[in-house]
Amino acid sequence: MLRTEQLSLARQIDLVFKELQEELSGLSSGTLFVQIRNNVIGKFGIRHNPLAGRSGTFAADQEGLNTVQQSSFRLMALESLKYKRRWTHGEISYEFAVRQGMVVVDATLESNYNMANLMIRYPRNVQSDKPDQFYG
Repeated sequence: MLRTEQLSLARQIDLVFKELQEELSGLSSGTLFVQIRNNVIGKFGIRHNPLAGRSGTFAADQEGLNTVQQSSFRLMALESLKYKRRWTHGEISYEFAVRQGMVVVDATLESNYNMANLMIRYPRNVQSDKPDQFYG
């Protein structure tokens, strides 16, 4: 059996889009996010843009992303992975919207680091130009 950590990040993104296909078909805008730890996607999903309510009811969203728009979105998401450098923990957010029949995507790549891991790698007794002189 193949485990998630054995799949490339690009293949994992493919799986995310496959899983969210039905949900994307009902949305014309929102933010798709993937949370990454050790280059493995854990949590993922869509933050829907606010629903517009009037007179006590919510209006149904216009048509969502069609097959061609979803394919274009997926390709842009895969292309954005080329801009991920060195980091293994973080989140990628894809803000998307349909404009004049085309899907527009803004990608935000967020790296996360843990100071506790650095303290293991760089113990306090290592002297490097007296960094503690500024911090007490």
